[in-house]
Amino acid sequence: MPHKKLNLPEKTCPVCQRPFAWRKKWAKDWENVRYCSERCRRERNALS
Repeated sequence: MPHKKLNLPEKTCPVCQRPFAWRKKWAKDWENVRYCSERCRRERNALS
């Protein structure tokens, strides 16, 4: 059974400014997810 991913919530990554969609691994912590990837999370301090 194919799953349709049309109505997933999205956020914008503050580092790369790209939109990213909800993932199952973030289901329990979606409110606290801020970055689209580990790379952006590590580079968050390089913005200054």
